[in-house]
Amino acid sequence: MKIVILDGGILNPGDLSWQGLEQLGEVAVYDNSAPEQVAERLVNADIAITNKVALGETVFSQCPGLKFIAVTATGYNILDLNAARLRGIAVSNVPSYGTATVAQFTTAMLLALCNRVSEHSVDVHAGGWQQRNSWCYWLNPMVELAGKKIGIIGYGRIGQAFGAIARAMGMTVLACTTGSAKRAENSNVRYVDPDTLYAEADVISLHCPLTPATKGMINHSTLQKMKPGVLLLNASRGDLVNEADLAAALNEGRIGGAAVDVLSSEPPAADNPLLFAKNCLITPHIAWASVEARGRILATTVENVAAFITGQPKNRVD
Repeated sequence: MKIVILDGGILNPGDLSWQGLEQLGEVAVYDNSAPEQVAERLVNADIAITNKVALGETVFSQCPGLKFIAVTATGYNILDLNAARLRGIAVSNVPSYGTATVAQFTTAMLLALCNRVSEHSVDVHAGGWQQRNSWCYWLNPMVELAGKKIGIIGYGRIGQAFGAIARAMGMTVLACTTGSAKRAENSNVRYVDPDTLYAEADVISLHCPLTPATKGMINHSTLQKMKPGVLLLNASRGDLVNEADLAAALNEGRIGGAAVDVLSSEPPAADNPLLFAKNCLITPHIAWASVEARGRILATTVENVAAFITGQPKNRVD
């Protein structure tokens, strides 16, 4: 069984092991694959493993031996599932791996906006404390979260985990489900409609999937509905946000700050407006990437491949 990993460099930059897959077949690992390289690399493959490398009919038509695709992520919109079905190619994903990791990272983004620990440390190392000749100073007003309301849009596994952390810090949780997610009824959570959430929340955090209904949901109109000084967090999908509208709101001081781990185009274009917006923290899509979470992705992928080989595929999405 020939297994080709098309973009393994992010999942495993060297701190994990491919041994589990190597026990299942002949494995070829590529850190990344340009579109023009994909078909050539898969031409003799039985199994393709991909995270962000897109696969569709153009590739499938050139790779007649391809039988199975393992996506090393929960989302699988990089695949043409209809084309895979027509070719009889099975597809599996990793349905859950990073709940605690993403909730933790979202908390870090929130605290970074509220306390600016890194900026103060950098300033102290640059001599800022000595220059002020004072026992204490701060670069920005700090924010206490206890007693404030946090609005969580998308109250699935990650939203609930982040909500639990927010409650532990003394915040009141307002939850808004965007789809068919089951409500985890809880006296500590108040379910509200989007407009109520926008009007009342001091912090808004996005944890919903990208769908036609949610694309661009944070825009000029919804930003106008938010409380002055609100903080916005996005560790979900970049296209949930109209970036030009968010940048304008930040630059005009209509909202207090934003922290985003995802953008509409990754890496961003040089003229992405959020790169120049006031009080906007941007990280390079790393909320998912703890070594523990990546280890779970790899372990589940090994299980998916082994299950397919034994004729009992699991985590099928095709």
